[in-house]
Amino acid sequence: MSPLLIPAPSAPCPGRHVSQPPDALGEVPRLPSLRRALRQARRALSPREQQRHAAGLTRRLGRNLAFLGAHRLAAYWPADGELDPRPLLESARRRGRRIFLPVLRPGTAARLWFVRHQPGEPLRPNRYGIPEPRRRREHIQLTRDLDLLLVPLVGFDPECNRLGMGGGFYDRTLAYLRHRSHWRRPRLIGIAHECQRLERIDPRPWDIPLDAVATEQRIYWRKGPRAQGRGPAT
Repeated sequence: MSPLLIPAPSAPCPGRHVSQPPDALGEVPRLPSLRRALRQARRALSPREQQRHAAGLTRRLGRNLAFLGAHRLAAYWPADGELDPRPLLESARRRGRRIFLPVLRPGTAARLWFVRHQPGEPLRPNRYGIPEPRRRREHIQLTRDLDLLLVPLVGFDPECNRLGMGGGFYDRTLAYLRHRSHWRRPRLIGIAHECQRLERIDPRPWDIPLDAVATEQRIYWRKGPRAQGRGPAT
């Protein structure tokens, strides 16, 4: 079996290096260790670096047709050093776009709802301490009716394969896309700091492919049948 990951980010965060060398047998390190190293790297970013990366993301993705053409956008509330998409979402709100945030669905299915959120509306922490909208019911949006979904991740490679936190929430929520490849919505764009880039991730059967990954430095586009219209080159 081929290794899941080649864990050598080629663009570490400024002044920091994420490295997981092979063990004595030359095997790839355990997945939990790699996740911890990547999360530690993004948490180590200073507030100024975080703000600069959020501004870079807004400049790059905010002018792309994939973002500009979306009327119903879902994104995440940043935690654990994740790249902050809120300045990007604010630019979308100013153009009259509708914004949705993920909410953990009740029960043990480990799936998400997406609930509309507007500035000033109250949020409450979920069981992981991440803020999510209080209001539900008529504000829930079906995932397949979203135009764009900005997906958090722990690691990614240039082919837009994603390493998540391990809970499987997004993969389960989007599992229907494995059987409906002709559906064009929602477009899936991962959001990450450039230092979260890995050389290669070998996707597993249940992984849902991303259309693109956007960082503070550039946008990576998937090649192949899942790839959709890209908009201007970045």
